[in-house]
Amino acid sequence: MLGEFLEINVWILLMVMTRIGTILTLIPGFGAGYVTPRFRLGLTFAISFLLLPVLTPYLPPLPNEPALMFLILAGEVVIGAFLASIASITVASLQAAGTFISYFASLANALVQDVVVEQQSSVISGFLSTIGIVLIFVTDLHHLVIRAYVESYALFVPGRPIMFGDMLEVVARHVADAFALGLKMASPLLLVAMVYYLSLGVLGRLMPTLQVFFFGLPVQIALQIWVLMLSLSGIMLVFLQAFYDGYVPFLGL
Repeated sequence: MLGEFLEINVWILLMVMTRIGTILTLIPGFGAGYVTPRFRLGLTFAISFLLLPVLTPYLPPLPNEPALMFLILAGEVVIGAFLASIASITVASLQAAGTFISYFASLANALVQDVVVEQQSSVISGFLSTIGIVLIFVTDLHHLVIRAYVESYALFVPGRPIMFGDMLEVVARHVADAFALGLKMASPLLLVAMVYYLSLGVLGRLMPTLQVFFFGLPVQIALQIWVLMLSLSGIMLVFLQAFYDGYVPFLGL
């Protein structure tokens, strides 16, 4: 009797850890390379152990066939990856905004190693993505992800067929919205760049002997950095609102 009790509880704990472990492995911030796997594993175990009494009613019993057990755990991985992809796609909108701004400011060739996306990106993209991750933790939006994980069990019940079509539609919509969101966050600098380029073209026509590029490039960089400084708070507010809206459908509000 005791052996069956321990076996069933280990199976329930394994199911809970599979979904939250996948989320913490793929979500920006927790899933970054500078976070050690030991820390992620410990955090996964702690969250799973605390939420086990709440999630137990949603979990199926231990199946008799190993193949069915594998399918249930594979489904938990897919669901966890789906929930983590929403945050990853939203953070990618900052990368898009930073890339747009870099082109507007003629800084697209200034590349650094971005610790958030773990690849080389422009300086402004790395700057925006780093601030975005910091603000997610400062404003406790990472608690929103954990809450969405808990309430996702009412929508994605373990052991039931996975709604792949709906998941793919949601991911495709978030990707399209992320590109539009990146352009929206970069729109103040886009407007300034258009006015500046038109003014520079008129100035080049009025003064043909003026070295336009020699004169215009330093002014362009300084002007765009100044506009970025003024609009940074607004950009981050729009990003945080988009991050919140991405997980609202899973909260049952």
